[in-house]
Amino acid sequence: MRKTKEIKIGHITIGNNHPVIIQSMTNTKTKDIQSTVEQIHALDKLGAQIVRVSVVDEEDAIAITEIKKYINLPIVADIHFSYKLAIKAIEAGADKIRINPGNIGNIDEIKKIVEKCKEKNIPIRVGINSGSLEKNLYEKYHGVTAEGLVESALDKVHLIEENGYDNLVISIKSSDVMMCVHAHELIAKKTDYPLHVGITEAGTITSGNIKSAIGLGLILNQGIGDTIRVSLTGDPLEEIKSAKLILRTLGLRKGGIEVVSCPTCGRTQIDLIALANRVEDMVADIPLDIKVAVMGCVVNGPGEAREADIGIAGGIGEGLLIKHGEIVQKLPEEELLDALRNELLNWSE
Repeated sequence: MRKTKEIKIGHITIGNNHPVIIQSMTNTKTKDIQSTVEQIHALDKLGAQIVRVSVVDEEDAIAITEIKKYINLPIVADIHFSYKLAIKAIEAGADKIRINPGNIGNIDEIKKIVEKCKEKNIPIRVGINSGSLEKNLYEKYHGVTAEGLVESALDKVHLIEENGYDNLVISIKSSDVMMCVHAHELIAKKTDYPLHVGITEAGTITSGNIKSAIGLGLILNQGIGDTIRVSLTGDPLEEIKSAKLILRTLGLRKGGIEVVSCPTCGRTQIDLIALANRVEDMVADIPLDIKVAVMGCVVNGPGEAREADIGIAGGIGEGLLIKHGEIVQKLPEEELLDALRNELLNWSE
């Protein structure tokens, strides 16, 4: 894994061989304190470790103080254009701020943000994406390129460093998966600041998950990346589910139940699609590091589930409970899910 500078975000430490951290962003109005707190609690329960909130006006910035009284996750304040809102958010207790210095304005305004971050000793995430590449770099590289994104990010980093601050995290994002991968490969060779990784504007649940899995997989598998977000057009809770699975699949995280299920076919004698989804939802809050199989027929189920720790296989109105490939119980179909959950809650192997 790439060795990077160690940065603290609230009680979370990133970089310097610490585990990759999962981040998401609320989609509530931050000034709606109750809704924002409720969503952060749900994200926290599912496995988010850092949460970002939008700060579009002074009410949003001030709300951070109250929100922090009721949550355990570090808060990143997402700022666009206004240095005054950045300062308000920092004063309200934000644990990190996300800015694109190019969107803030003049050097004096950026200096004021840096000075306030120094005072509170909180990190700045320098966020660059393909949609905000400067005109001169667009022309230099004849369009949006990985090289242009990296140069833009490092220009902003140097600007902040010149003001005597290096408590920084860098984010360079593109909706073009392979461009994003290449940009991370380039910047990882040029700096030791921690990198927040994600595919921006990845899309809906289906397309966003596929693009994020490929992009994040290619980047993280090279040891690049310190925090991640799976950006989806959907419920932020889906981002956490996907991020956990990506990290687990890459061997970067242990813990949490892995659900495997067979594809449907003509032998399937149970509503396998609904059953597999129900099992996945059911196990989300069970802190076991095991594999659960959901199989569609009793003919091949036990054999196919052999590599799982426990599983169920459906039949006509009934099903099997299986442990390590061995049938341990035959049950009516409607009792399968409860029997599986009971086994998991009392797991001792």
